[in-house]
Amino acid sequence: MRTGRNILIFGILAIVTGLLFVCDISFGSVSLPFNALVSDNPLYRDIIYNFRLPKALTAIVTGAAISVAGLVMQTLFRNPLAGPYVLGVSSGASLGVAVYLLAGSMLPTALAQSGWGLVCSAVFGAVLVLLLVLGVSFRVRQAVSLLIVGIMFGQIAGSLVTILQNASNPDSLKLFVVWTFGSLSAVGWNYMWVMLPLVTIGLILAYTLQKPLNGLLLGENYAQGLGINITRTRVMIIVVVALLAGTTTAFTGPIAFIGMAVPHLVRGLFRTADHRTTITGCILCGASLMMLCDIATQLPAQGYTLPINAISALVGAPIIIWIIIKQK
Repeated sequence: MRTGRNILIFGILAIVTGLLFVCDISFGSVSLPFNALVSDNPLYRDIIYNFRLPKALTAIVTGAAISVAGLVMQTLFRNPLAGPYVLGVSSGASLGVAVYLLAGSMLPTALAQSGWGLVCSAVFGAVLVLLLVLGVSFRVRQAVSLLIVGIMFGQIAGSLVTILQNASNPDSLKLFVVWTFGSLSAVGWNYMWVMLPLVTIGLILAYTLQKPLNGLLLGENYAQGLGINITRTRVMIIVVVALLAGTTTAFTGPIAFIGMAVPHLVRGLFRTADHRTTITGCILCGASLMMLCDIATQLPAQGYTLPINAISALVGAPIIIWIIIKQK
């Protein structure tokens, strides 16, 4: 009965994901005719295949990645408020970008034109913080201690960002603030060939952790009794988060609330916490919700779009409030 119900939900989610993908390609700040998707007009083809299609794929990849990262973080810490950035990934990436944009303010134009430099600096900052957390993970026994350490590293990175902001010029500061808003449109085909393989590896590793993650749901002591190596599992989870949350943050900037809200939504839909179900559910729900947010950013006016973080917070925060009220 439960298996049949889950298959039905997966089927519905797959259809919804496909419909939202078509809608995300069809709608945008530039109005196109209904037949633009099959038109031979070179302008229409350029807009769809070089802008809207990579943006829609970025929404799918990002939504799936941060949702699965949020799921494994909530499982590791047994904390419903844990998200993909709880170990300082976002703060580390922000620090890397801040150093790149703000500390090098004497050449703001050259810095702004180097897209790969921005991505590499975000990756370096995120990986640096996660390596520090990884080193600490071998020294602490309790997951809650690791959680506190991750938050503290994030606070340190945030303080350094504030210092750099205070000392930067207005042009460089504007570039940094725009990056923190998050953007799906910044990822073109040249970035997609790097982003997609890294996220795919992270998702495959997450699937290999299904049994240890299910064991952690019952507590670390019980998981050890089942023969699960807690230290190795923690390391693998940190690697998964580095690949999923670190990669997407580097290319799109930090995306708020989706990674925290989707795991709760999936557990409510499927009425189970079994990772054999919830990981796939997070991929589909996360991709759908991110595309829905992306479509909403195009709605206000012709030729104008909202920051993706403005919409994701409006969508994700009510979901969390609703779940808390429902569960009393």
